[in-house]
Amino acid sequence: MHKFVGIRWKLPVAAMLLAAVMGGAAGTAQAQGADETSLRAAPTAAAVATIKRIQSAPAFARAMAAIDAGHDKWVADIIALTEIPAPPFKETARAQAYRDMFIANGLTDVGIDAVGNVTGLRKGGGEGLIVVSAHLDTVFPEGTPVKVRREGDKLFAPGVGDDSTGLATQLAFIRAMNAAGIRTKADILFVGTVGEEGLGDLRGVRHLFTKGKYKGRAKAFFSIDGGGMDSVTIGGAGSKRYRVTFKGPGGHSFGAFGLVNPMTAMSQAVVDLYKVTVPTDPKTTFSASVVGGGTSVNAIPGEVWMEFDMRSATAAELARIEQRFLAILNEAAATENAARSTRDGRITVEPVLVGDRPAGATPLGADIVQFATAAHAAEGITLRYSSSSTDSNIPISLGIPAITISRVASGGRNHSLDEWIGIEKANNVKLKRIGLATILATAGL
Repeated sequence: MHKFVGIRWKLPVAAMLLAAVMGGAAGTAQAQGADETSLRAAPTAAAVATIKRIQSAPAFARAMAAIDAGHDKWVADIIALTEIPAPPFKETARAQAYRDMFIANGLTDVGIDAVGNVTGLRKGGGEGLIVVSAHLDTVFPEGTPVKVRREGDKLFAPGVGDDSTGLATQLAFIRAMNAAGIRTKADILFVGTVGEEGLGDLRGVRHLFTKGKYKGRAKAFFSIDGGGMDSVTIGGAGSKRYRVTFKGPGGHSFGAFGLVNPMTAMSQAVVDLYKVTVPTDPKTTFSASVVGGGTSVNAIPGEVWMEFDMRSATAAELARIEQRFLAILNEAAATENAARSTRDGRITVEPVLVGDRPAGATPLGADIVQFATAAHAAEGITLRYSSSSTDSNIPISLGIPAITISRVASGGRNHSLDEWIGIEKANNVKLKRIGLATILATAGL
């Protein structure tokens, strides 16, 4: 999951979303300029009634008893999965272990697809298909120590939360439904996806929805990712990622001094990019992130490269910053060619798109959002809607209602070596009660 988590919808984006759902009347009563005011809405009476019916069902009580009794198993699954390395593009070992877990928990049609996703089906009444997923990959490179350390009610390790806990939470839901003998109206496809992080570019979920055997069948999608008790991601923050190579003639740092230098052009591009003003609503960002090139301290480089990331909650603003970025690259090359000698060659710039995640949002009026809102309200929690870059981006872009729900009640330091989650029982059982009720309401109990 990427670093847009917990961003609060602000006006006018919040107002536009509410207006789209509620006929334009909403949003006007909220104070303009409430920059950090979360967008919140009461659930519909129909959603409240559905959640109440599900949570009062004997089968749901049995399922929650299984979740309560299985808390230690959930913790053990988190540890076991975290300690199987799953670096970018190398998720195979964890995928094989997760496939075996799906089989052990009674799913059918279990397999690993062409790109590495683990899929398993829990048959219901055949009234459509609901997809529930968590991602297998982490951001950490091969060789990163992944031994889990426990301190009281906290677990520490790279990737322990993002998204090993999502995988374990998915297993907890499957076991609870099995223990309770729950049969849903829709079939539920459980998935462990690959390529959610970094340059994976959502390749797992992209394949699932555009090329996989279940293509065209899903009527709703859940990603179990992120953390906290009061937030659900309904907005997919889009992103564009580029690897940009600047090339020049190169030469000896002393003997060829005065020739154009691709490092200078690249540096100018970074400086000019960071002069660009972007909107705070919709939140739009950019980053110059990874750099490399050159051969020696005493040589003008013949080639240097850098990776850039741009994000926005709307497609229009994302396109705007992308266009400005590409223009800046050409301007920087032209500036360097005009500033120094090109007798042995000119500076060229080659931007290559290495990541393209669509932007969008699931409407607040969609059943899946309303059920999540009502399930939180049943626990006395007023839900906060957020925008993030997750597996949900792909189904949202295809018009399929999709949300990203929390995997754990508390945690922090995602994408760092000291990442941690809280494994206290009470709140995590409550969170699973919310998540399971939302899934069952969407799938039909």
